[in-house]
Amino acid sequence: MSALPLQVTATPAALQLIERLRARHGALLFHQSGGCCDGSSPMCYPAGEFLVGDGDVRLGEIGGADFYISAAQFAYWKHTQLLIDVVSGRGGMFSLDNGEGLRFLVRSRLFDDAEFDALRAAGRV
Repeated sequence: MSALPLQVTATPAALQLIERLRARHGALLFHQSGGCCDGSSPMCYPAGEFLVGDGDVRLGEIGGADFYISAAQFAYWKHTQLLIDVVSGRGGMFSLDNGEGLRFLVRSRLFDDAEFDALRAAGRV
């Protein structure tokens, strides 16, 4: 395997919403947690308005926005590629997608053995 598999990616619909939010709010940041208030919805914030913790793991970026996940969630999901999508509905209470008529949603797929081995060799899992 020549390139590492992406640990997070986004659908075209999610990328369109990200662009719309960026036009309105500037640079963005995503955080995926297993929080109580909005479950495990990916949350979108203006960059600099969410404090990334020492235990958060940067998975990559989607639509030019850094995407972080809490260490506890990463421990559960490290075997999966996260695909950020959008569906109709109301976004998370503190997330910028709230009020857009759409909300971000996580879909996932398991990495195959070769992909996971490559991520492990690169120190990503």
